[in-house]
Amino acid sequence: MSQYLHQLLKNLKLHQNPYLMATTTTTPITSLAQLDPEGVYTYADYLTWQFQERVELIRGRLFPMSPAPNNLHQRILGNLHVPFWSFFQGQQCQVFLAPFDVRLPVSVKKGQSTTVVQPDISIICDPSKLDVQGCDGAPDLVVEILSPGNSKREMREKYQVYEESGVREYWLVYPLDREVRVYVLNTAGKFIGLAPVIEDDVLQSSIFPNLKIDLKQVFA
Repeated sequence: MSQYLHQLLKNLKLHQNPYLMATTTTTPITSLAQLDPEGVYTYADYLTWQFQERVELIRGRLFPMSPAPNNLHQRILGNLHVPFWSFFQGQQCQVFLAPFDVRLPVSVKKGQSTTVVQPDISIICDPSKLDVQGCDGAPDLVVEILSPGNSKREMREKYQVYEESGVREYWLVYPLDREVRVYVLNTAGKFIGLAPVIEDDVLQSSIFPNLKIDLKQVFA
């Protein structure tokens, strides 16, 4: 039997199998530059990366994030967080700020999820979606604050992914225009855009009607 196995392994040339060699000599990914910008990656890949740069995966494609949000971005984020935190305090819904991984959409094998994003604010009301690595599934409400580094392609892809995965309400904050655009998921699973809410207005959530935010204080 041992001679048979030896001959079989020899015939298969197992010791020269490039796939096996690659899996046993994989080089740790410690820099974003080691990745193919046109490659397709999974959440399992994402978990192995050891570099400091922040990235998002949208349909498996890499989208590098700004190294550090600017002062205006951070000020708006802080001003939004206060009313969110106050409103949801003591409720089942929880408020999470970036960096916080949200995996979309939910897959049978969690390790194969190909979309990992970090919204500026995520409101999650279903505790079963939360785990030690973040959120596995669609938040109820997502807030994104636009930064100069956000490309049109990135925001278009995010809009589609949030819609397809079932995010119920999506706020897109435009710091320079000092306005917020709100998209609400309808019964057909499609986003409906509401009229832009400007600085002088009070923004009222559609899915949380008692949540009202004075945008003068947000853009102060």
